[in-house]
Amino acid sequence: MAAAPPKKILLAALFHETNTFVETKTSLKDFQVARDKELLARLGDDSPIDGFLATANAFGWQVIPTVDFRATPSGPVDQEVLETFWTEFRPQLVEALSHGLDAIYLILHGAMSTALHPDAEGELLERIRHVPAAENIPVYAVLDLHANVSDRMAKHATVLIPYRENPHTDARETAVRGARLLRRALADNKPPRMYYRHSRILLAPPHTGTSEPFMKSLEALARSLEVTGGHEEIAIAAGFAHADTADTGLSFWVVSHQAEAACTDVLDMLVDEAHELLPGLEQETWSVQAALDEISKSRKFPALLVEPSDNIGGGAAGDATFLLRALLEHPVGKTGVILNDPEAVETLQAHALGDTVRLRLGGKGSSMDPGPVELEVTLVSRSDGHFDLEDKQSHLASMGGSKIAMGPCAVVRHGELILLLTSKKTPPFDLGQWRSQGFDPGAFDVLTVKAAVAHRRAYDPITASSFLVNTPGSCSSDLFSLPYKNLKRPITPLDQG
Repeated sequence: MAAAPPKKILLAALFHETNTFVETKTSLKDFQVARDKELLARLGDDSPIDGFLATANAFGWQVIPTVDFRATPSGPVDQEVLETFWTEFRPQLVEALSHGLDAIYLILHGAMSTALHPDAEGELLERIRHVPAAENIPVYAVLDLHANVSDRMAKHATVLIPYRENPHTDARETAVRGARLLRRALADNKPPRMYYRHSRILLAPPHTGTSEPFMKSLEALARSLEVTGGHEEIAIAAGFAHADTADTGLSFWVVSHQAEAACTDVLDMLVDEAHELLPGLEQETWSVQAALDEISKSRKFPALLVEPSDNIGGGAAGDATFLLRALLEHPVGKTGVILNDPEAVETLQAHALGDTVRLRLGGKGSSMDPGPVELEVTLVSRSDGHFDLEDKQSHLASMGGSKIAMGPCAVVRHGELILLLTSKKTPPFDLGQWRSQGFDPGAFDVLTVKAAVAHRRAYDPITASSFLVNTPGSCSSDLFSLPYKNLKRPITPLDQG
């Protein structure tokens, strides 16, 4: 008896977390693009694509690679990006369908927005369904935990599979889990159904950490209900609050072969639990000066100053100068600061190591910033900015694998202040960022990170104290300060009372 032919699975990726409050647009040139066999070459890079490819190989599937567009979180995406992706992807989908295709597997973020299509992933999924012969084909899509999932996404996908951890240590494993769910559906020739519900809750990024009581409790409930109810997947997407879209916020869905009533009961329980947990949703924050005073008083080193409002992983510029200014006025020992400043790096290319240079540092990416800091610094080193993740499960691996490019970099010194200047925004989620430049992050007295949660896996083990500081910015955790126009209302906490 002849062996059954291998299952044919079409693979594509479109990955961007869009902060609609950032002032600068994200254009096609900001995206890294991989095509055809370049996707297959990602096997072994610890990304979600790697997780899918390794599992597909184990299952004996024939993977048909198409195109992968991805960019670091940033401002609103030009419509050209979505249209270019679709122009490249659609003919390959049509060709694959003409020769027999068993499923489509997508690596998405779930919070990509263009001016014309605020729900870019919903638009993409609907377009796929309108391609002849793709109306009923299984479409499985991996999502970031911070996806803003819409009814439209849930309607046009067969199954959505989100990360369960923040920091995203499970991004690769999520793609593996999704492939296993797809294999089960193909073997049974019976895909599950998906039931979706928005919670009408908006979470600031610091509240989306899965080690915090709110998300930890919801995750525990979901896993318990998944087992007792015999469901394939009970999913939670914390949402990305810095996207002004109708569907922004916390959502749930159930993937199951069980009766609809059983699935909607699960959704009721999850939504009710989320609202009951809200009163405990508090996190201590500090003014910059109060944090510096406490560090000076306690002497618990290394101390970490965390600045969510300039969170690179949330799309901010990564060059705000609030902390730099405060540290210059009130120095507290050996201090490490990372700024994304391609102009300063370019200026330093003309100087020799050891030169003293006056630079305009940071303050170029947001009108909310007081502007660049003019500072006399000594050039310590330059590099190409490449490094390998020390932690292969780092949050950074979810964005593009374990090989990181910060662009050309320079390290400068001003007294006890060490500044690592990058020319490509690089979220501070792995200690290899500092070590690649010859510095032990644990040897600093004070470190600053432009992040909200995802830095914690790397920095918590090496720091003795941590302070979440309040500064203005496009990633502010003060949701009342953000000018929402498109968000569907009412929603908690904006419309409480």
